[in-house]
Amino acid sequence: MKRILLMGASGSIGTQTIDVIKQHSDELELVGVSVGKNIDYLVEVLNFFSVRYAYTIERNPVLEEKFPNVKFYCGDDGLKEMAELPDYDMLVNALVGFTGFMPTLTAIRNHKDIALANKETLVAGGALINEALRQNQVKLFPIDSEHAAILQCLQGHPKEDVRRLIITASGGAFRDLDRTQLEDVTLQQALAHPVWNMGAKITIDSATMMNKGFEVIEAHYLFDIPYEKIDVIIHKQSIIHSMVEYNDGSIMAQLGCPDMHLMIKYALLYPKHLYDDTTKYLDLDTLTRLDFKKMDYERYPLVKLAKRVGTYEGNYGAILNGANDEAVSLFLKGRIRFIDIEKYILRTLKAAHYIREPDPSQIAESHRWAKEYVDDLWANS
Repeated sequence: MKRILLMGASGSIGTQTIDVIKQHSDELELVGVSVGKNIDYLVEVLNFFSVRYAYTIERNPVLEEKFPNVKFYCGDDGLKEMAELPDYDMLVNALVGFTGFMPTLTAIRNHKDIALANKETLVAGGALINEALRQNQVKLFPIDSEHAAILQCLQGHPKEDVRRLIITASGGAFRDLDRTQLEDVTLQQALAHPVWNMGAKITIDSATMMNKGFEVIEAHYLFDIPYEKIDVIIHKQSIIHSMVEYNDGSIMAQLGCPDMHLMIKYALLYPKHLYDDTTKYLDLDTLTRLDFKKMDYERYPLVKLAKRVGTYEGNYGAILNGANDEAVSLFLKGRIRFIDIEKYILRTLKAAHYIREPDPSQIAESHRWAKEYVDDLWANS
């Protein structure tokens, strides 16, 4: 039995992880969960599973009384304390934002494998994460569909044979608009993703394509491939999740329905490909076309910016992450326009202090500073 500690249980990836664990209870055991504010869902999980540990943002005496056999954690240090627990085998990090960085690093130092759906962990501190993975000899499995696809396409092939990684992108809600048409788009329009059903933050990141920039940085750290060998291509159908091109001209592509259960199963049950009730099969008989379009870095400047930030390493990833988090938050609150998100990010990076080899506390401070700087920009605009 593989013992699973799931952080971010009530989000989109978290609930689908619960589905997978239910389907494979002969191999997977849920021992701990964290939620944000969705206490009702936590109660549902605690009633179904014999969970030993649970996290909520604030202490909840009613929950503690109702589930006396569960050890509850809360507050700023609660997730880190859970990651330090001895009796689990894999941390599934489905947290949103920079909150996921320190629990991941802590779990690795605690000699636990990681299934990662939290982009910010590698964007903000990929060098530190990779060094910890090497020192503690544990594995990290990506849950993002693009990176799970690349992992599958790389199986059995040495890295030296790889010519380039090709990350596919749906293009987000505004993929058919030019930049002049972005001036007056609404929040409701931005949240209408054409393919995937995701949370608000990641849906906005998809519309700006910041998420694709983050995925380029992730791919660099996950597969040790230089940035000049990582390309992005627009693929509207989201059927090909990513590709690997080899030196001999061969291209390996991973295809499947746009359903995250597939990627979660692969990460938790690696290297198996198992059937269960969540399985969806791609109907090739009705698949009439697959479209591809070259990435336009002028149309999507945040992808180009992320590549550039990635080459600097240091604390710039944490600053990029923090600035994006806060700019998206301002847009979701209706305080800035959609087109302003990238402007706030650029201004923050230009004002930032670069640290070549930051420690975890400097990573956290850089992220905090970037969020505060974006807030100050807005307050003084």
